[in-house]
Amino acid sequence: MEVRVKKSIAAVIVGLAAAVAVTGVAQAQETGRGSGEVRRIQPDQGKIAIKQGAISDLKLPAMTLSYRIDASLLKNIKPGDSVSFTAERVGKEYVIKEISN
Repeated sequence: MEVRVKKSIAAVIVGLAAAVAVTGVAQAQETGRGSGEVRRIQPDQGKIAIKQGAISDLKLPAMTLSYRIDASLLKNIKPGDSVSFTAERVGKEYVIKEISN
């Protein structure tokens, strides 16, 4: 009897761990397309601030938001540029994966 209880508890724990792992992956893959005006660039910190329209796929209203971005994507981008971009939610941060002006 005790062996069955231990196996049942182990099965529940494995199931919960798998559910948590799947949920984390789903959040990391949430992406959306947006457009707006570049307000500030901080290539040394890997950041860009964009005054954007609403991005429904990321559940973001129109606002100015600071994104994480790889500095290599910023070489042709400057404050004041109108840009289109693809962003991804990673945990509590937003990361730009593609950007063009």
